[in-house]
Amino acid sequence: MAIRLGDVAPDFTVDTTQGEISFHNWLGESWGILFSHPADYTPVCTTELGAVAKLKDEFEKRNVKPIAISVDPLADHKEWIKDINETQNTNVNFPIIADPDKKVAVLYDMIHPNASEKATVRSVFIIGPDKKVKLTLTYPASTGRNFDELLRVIDSLQLTAYHSVATPANWEDGDDCVIVPSVTNEEIPEKFPKGHTVIKPYLRMTPQPNK
Repeated sequence: MAIRLGDVAPDFTVDTTQGEISFHNWLGESWGILFSHPADYTPVCTTELGAVAKLKDEFEKRNVKPIAISVDPLADHKEWIKDINETQNTNVNFPIIADPDKKVAVLYDMIHPNASEKATVRSVFIIGPDKKVKLTLTYPASTGRNFDELLRVIDSLQLTAYHSVATPANWEDGDDCVIVPSVTNEEIPEKFPKGHTVIKPYLRMTPQPNK
């Protein structure tokens, strides 16, 4: 069954490169990004895991814990990490789930038989501190993910979770935001003391509230 936005992210207990974890307990009060890889010792995955390792500080300042998964066994993961560290000039600093029985891959619908019967697609799940799924993305195995874009999405998710705004097309942290329709014109001065601009009655812009 496909996981939809707003669903509670399925919990699981697994072995990882940083020891056994129970997913919900491991997340604690943090946000999480769970992302899958078709297989170990593959070129695109190697670059992706290196990219995530280099973004450690960016994830930490957003209170986000990254965790990767592949259907290969733990021993392969540990050897592969050596290659990642060497070729990407980094140090893998987050856990990689070993899922040789495909338990988690099936739980999160990461195997798409028409694409591959054996390997996972490049799935992404961003999960909030309430353990609910806030975003899902699926890439084909041939396309590496843009983790700068995923950081942008996390910035939007965290902003819109705590303020009555949405983010427009191509928004980046620091740009003006859209005031959501549920906020009345009468409420705007109190909620948005930085001011606002009415472009259309349904399109009202305001400076980013948390900047």
